[in-house]
Amino acid sequence: MSEPTSEVRYRLPKSERISSRDSIKRLFTGGNSFLVHPFKVVWFAEDISDEPRAQMAVSVSKRYSKRAVKRNLIRRRIKEAYRLNKHELVAKLNETDVRLVFMFIYVGKQAYAFDKIEDKIIVSLKRLFDEYAKSVQRDINRNS
Repeated sequence: MSEPTSEVRYRLPKSERISSRDSIKRLFTGGNSFLVHPFKVVWFAEDISDEPRAQMAVSVSKRYSKRAVKRNLIRRRIKEAYRLNKHELVAKLNETDVRLVFMFIYVGKQAYAFDKIEDKIIVSLKRLFDEYAKSVQRDINRNS
């Protein structure tokens, strides 16, 4: 008996990035959040059955780095770390009929190396799914 092989695609197409003002507004008005230093992650879940299962955005404020070159470097590192590690989150979300919409807000005071950013992105993605699972459980308990 052989298991079906599924090839992991390390891409971050436009459809997986938040581009609508409504989604961004909804993140900040009705979204949940948690902190995994150097990131604040703001998220919400919506019931939907089509692709993509996860949509993300990245924000690096001028407060933490005045130079656009440094902010862009941090932004690129975050996107790359997410792109390489999103498959675990997407695999878990494929078992549900939900889309997670989230934003990584960089709150660190300095530009960290890619390795440290990648480690924190992995922790953030695991925690994101755990937070979603907790919110679903709270809703079930509230309704019963």
